[in-house]
Amino acid sequence: MINLKGQDLLRNPYLNKGTAFTKEERKMYELTGLLPNAVRTIEQQEQIIYQRTKDFEDKLEKRNYLMNLYDTNKTLFSYVIGKHITEFLPIIYTPTIGDAVINYSKIYDTPKDAVFLSIDHPEDIKKSIENSLKDLDEIKLIVVTDGEGVLGIGDWGVQGVDISIGKLAVYTVAAGINPKNALPIVIDSGTNNEALLNDPFYLGNKHKRVTGEKYYDFIDKFVKIVLELFPEVLLHWEDLGRGNASAILENYRSKICTFNDDIQGTGVMMVSAMSAIAEVTGIPIKDHKILVFGGGTAGIGVSDQILLEKMQSGLSEENAIKQFYLVDRFGLITQDMDNLTEGQKKYARAKGEFKKPLTNLAEIVEATKPTVLIGTSGVTGAFTEEAVRKMAELNEKPAIMPISNPTKLAEAKATDLIKWTDGRALVVTGSPSEPIEHNGVTYTIGQANNALLYPGLGLGIIVAKAKTVSDGMLSAAAHGIASLQDFSKTGAAILPSVEKVREASKLVAIAVVKQAIKEGLNRIEIVDVKKAVEDSIWEPIYK
Repeated sequence: MINLKGQDLLRNPYLNKGTAFTKEERKMYELTGLLPNAVRTIEQQEQIIYQRTKDFEDKLEKRNYLMNLYDTNKTLFSYVIGKHITEFLPIIYTPTIGDAVINYSKIYDTPKDAVFLSIDHPEDIKKSIENSLKDLDEIKLIVVTDGEGVLGIGDWGVQGVDISIGKLAVYTVAAGINPKNALPIVIDSGTNNEALLNDPFYLGNKHKRVTGEKYYDFIDKFVKIVLELFPEVLLHWEDLGRGNASAILENYRSKICTFNDDIQGTGVMMVSAMSAIAEVTGIPIKDHKILVFGGGTAGIGVSDQILLEKMQSGLSEENAIKQFYLVDRFGLITQDMDNLTEGQKKYARAKGEFKKPLTNLAEIVEATKPTVLIGTSGVTGAFTEEAVRKMAELNEKPAIMPISNPTKLAEAKATDLIKWTDGRALVVTGSPSEPIEHNGVTYTIGQANNALLYPGLGLGIIVAKAKTVSDGMLSAAAHGIASLQDFSKTGAAILPSVEKVREASKLVAIAVVKQAIKEGLNRIEIVDVKKAVEDSIWEPIYK
C-alpha cells in the first residue's frame, strides 16, 4: 500500500507514474486536479518520450533530458532506455557521460539521489547515508567513486558522482536491479584539477586531494559504517585514482563483498574477448602473447584477469607472466625503471632482455611479437599504421583492441584497423563503432562494454548474497556470455551487441551464482539457480 499522497507522491521518483495514474488511483491518492485529465499507458508515455529525444541533436542535452526523467520517474526511465538500449546506453553512460562529468557543476539541477561524503567531515558519514534512505528499501548495492580517475579524462573531483549515478542506472536497465535497492555515493576528497579549484562555480571541496593515512582512515571508516548499516551489501568501487584503486581492492577483497569495475570488470570483459579470439584464431588463451599499451589501473587489471585465465588453463604463474608485455608513456616497462607500481613490477621485463630501451610501438611489436594488442592508455591514435601493419605481418588474424573511453581517447579507429590489416584484424573497441564495409564484407565491431558483464556479475553476487567476490566468480562471469557469440560469418563481432545486454546479464548472473555455490561463498541456500535469478529481476512495470 502506498502511504504517500498528492504532490508528495508525484515527487517520489520510485512511485510516480505521472499521467499513468488511473482515475481510481487519482481519487485514492488525492491526485485529482494535479494531473491533466487523460490517462496514458506506459507504452504511450514511452512513445512520447522517445519522440521528444529526437529534438536533441546534442548528445549531452539528450542525456540531460533522459536523466531528468530518471529523477522524476525511474520506472518510465528504465522502460524507455530498455526499449532503445543500443541507442540510449551510449547516451546515459559512456561515452556521453564523460561530457556530463566535465560540465557537472555548470548543469547541476538535483542530486539524483546520490550521497555526498566530504573527507573533511568523517563524523557525518553515517548520518549522510541514513538521510538518503527514506524512499529506499534494503540497500543491496552501492557504487562509490572519489572522481580521481574518471574514464580516460582524469581527476574531476566531486563531479565524478555522475559516474556512480550512471553506473547504477545501467545496473537497473541491464540486469533489473531494483533502483530502491541501490545507492550512488561520491567521496569528495578534494581535487588536483586546477581548473576546478579556480572555478567559482565548482561544487566540491576547494582544496588539493587528501592522500595517505587520512584518506585511508576515511575509507576504512566508510567501509565499517556501510557494513554496519547493510551487512550483505555489494560495494562496487569505480573510477578511483590508480594507486588507491589497487590498494583499496587488495585490502578489502578477501574480507568483504566488493569489487572494482575498472580493475576487475574491464579485465573480465577482456577475458571474454580473449575466449572469442581463441576460438576464431584456433590458438588457446594460454598460448597468446599479450601486449598491453597502458600501464595504469585498467592495463594492470586486464593483465591480471587474463593471467588468471592462463593459469587456470594449466600454466604456472611464472610462465604465464612471461607472455605479457606492458607499455606506459616511457615505453616497454622494464625492471630498471623508476617509480613502478606494484602491478607494473609484476609484469616488468628483465633489463637486458632487449638490446636497447624500446619506446616506439612498432619497434615494440617487432621485438615482442604479440598476438594480441590491447590499448588502455587513453592516448589518441597511439596505435600507428606502422605498428598495426606490423601486427598484421606477424599474425594471420591479429587481435587489436583499443578499448580506451571515450571515443576521442581511443588508441585507433576501427575503420583504420580494418583498412590497415585488409580486414584480417579482430577488432574490439571501448566505445560503439559503426559497421565497416571493406572489400565487399561488412565487419561488425565488438564493443568491450562492461555493461555486458558487470550488471550480471552484480546481480549474481546479490542473488547469492556472496561473502566475497572470488576469482572463480569473475572467470564464470567472463564465460557466461559464450552462448551469445556466433563466429560462423566473416566479419562477425568478437563480442555480443549491446542489444543483448538483458539476456547477457541473466546468463552471467546464473554462472556467477553457480560458481559462488560451488565455492561455498553463498550466504543463503539456493535450490534452483535460474529461478532465483529470474525472481530477483525487477521489471519496469507500473504496480
